[in-house]
Amino acid sequence: MIEEENENLTPEQDETIPAAPTEGAATEDSEEETDAQLTFEDFKLNKQLLNAISELGYEKPTPVQQQTIPLALAGHDVMGIAQTGTGKTAAYVLPLLMKVKYAQGKHPRALILAPTRELVLQIEENIQKFSAYLDLRTVGIYGGVGPKSQIERIQAGIDILVATPGRLMDIYRKGEVILKELKTLVLDEADKMMDMGFMPQIRQILEIIPRKRQNLLFSATMHERVHILSEEFLEFPMVVEVTPQATPVETVSQVLYQVPNLRTKIALLEYLFKDKETFNRVMIFTRSKTNADNVSSFLDRKGEGGVRVVHGNKGQNTRINAVEAFRDGEVRYLVATDVAARGIDITDVSHVINFDVPIIYEDYVHRIGRTGRAEKTGAAITFANEAELYHIHRIEKLIKMQIPQELLPEEVQVYNTPFDEQQEIARELDNQKRRENPEFKGAFHEKKAHPKRENIGKGAKVRDAKKAGWKKTKSGGASKSKRGKR
Repeated sequence: MIEEENENLTPEQDETIPAAPTEGAATEDSEEETDAQLTFEDFKLNKQLLNAISELGYEKPTPVQQQTIPLALAGHDVMGIAQTGTGKTAAYVLPLLMKVKYAQGKHPRALILAPTRELVLQIEENIQKFSAYLDLRTVGIYGGVGPKSQIERIQAGIDILVATPGRLMDIYRKGEVILKELKTLVLDEADKMMDMGFMPQIRQILEIIPRKRQNLLFSATMHERVHILSEEFLEFPMVVEVTPQATPVETVSQVLYQVPNLRTKIALLEYLFKDKETFNRVMIFTRSKTNADNVSSFLDRKGEGGVRVVHGNKGQNTRINAVEAFRDGEVRYLVATDVAARGIDITDVSHVINFDVPIIYEDYVHRIGRTGRAEKTGAAITFANEAELYHIHRIEKLIKMQIPQELLPEEVQVYNTPFDEQQEIARELDNQKRRENPEFKGAFHEKKAHPKRENIGKGAKVRDAKKAGWKKTKSGGASKSKRGKR
């Protein structure tokens, strides 16, 4: 399934890949100059929201906010295609808070669906910040913890519900949440929900909520399944696309190192992190939980600034505490699998390290979007072995730019690749060639099946030998018995 999704590239993406854009590249000047003059006051938001926005330090709306907020306030269904880190959460939260305004009744009037518990927590936190001067009740529900405390919060009364689709359906089936008063539905990170297999739950939710409502859908990419979903529940949507689909944020510089093996990747990490002033708050992404734990253990042994690790085997409280410690600056490194690629909004991440190249190519954009947020600059560094370069080429087609490559610094020791790792890389290269050419056999093609032999007992073997005319000799061997003796 993953390969089918990644093959879903447009014809334009197969053309020559342009070089990375230089800083300060020209844009649509006339439109940008007009939008740059907009302020939050121009949206006619109420005083309570404006006070909260001012206290949070937001001076002017981002492009996605400039286009989305007026449409949402006017009651339109909106489909937004926007990169992570562009301020899209505020783009739908602010008009939503204008619509809900104050606490009323016991049942939710707005529902926000998100793919991961980290993103649910992030959205809930943002809503609480923006609604600091409003009398509103927001509850976030997600899996990984017992539902009892979440149900108690819902029963106490709720205005805005933020949920993962699976946990929402679990609590709904228990009869503990009533959705008949919903007026607004928001789907955030719709493409990620499709990747995680939430389509059945989303369709179930669409069946049980009121048909008359406002719908907002946001996605970083617009692959076919998101388009199908949008047709199912959006009515004459206004489309907001502030950047080309799956394009990295311009404030993030990108660098690629070709690194032969795992041990050399660790050595490169060690070399880079000697510069503590530059690499002051770093997120490191791995493809597997094992690599995440290995990198975390290495950094922990070095004892340079502290490290936390986040992946699927970690408990919910452990994951939350790890992210909070990183956000508060208590630790220098956060190591994570792609479970944390979305939903972590930390504005001062100096670098993102792709220790492993993601095989779901859109995740590359979401990973590096953890830095360069809120119009600040950031850097993304990717390590790729020989087999991972195949995925790098596909990522470059997706983002429509070439990732600049640099040579390994001379100070980095290059280790020999262990036999098992050599075999794994060779096997992956074979698989890649086989995907391109189904007739390719390679070094790891399946062996021919040997004919099955019947396992018969010793007595049967002796009887069969006698029937064939064989007899045992003094030497212990067997010879053909003489027949027709005179």
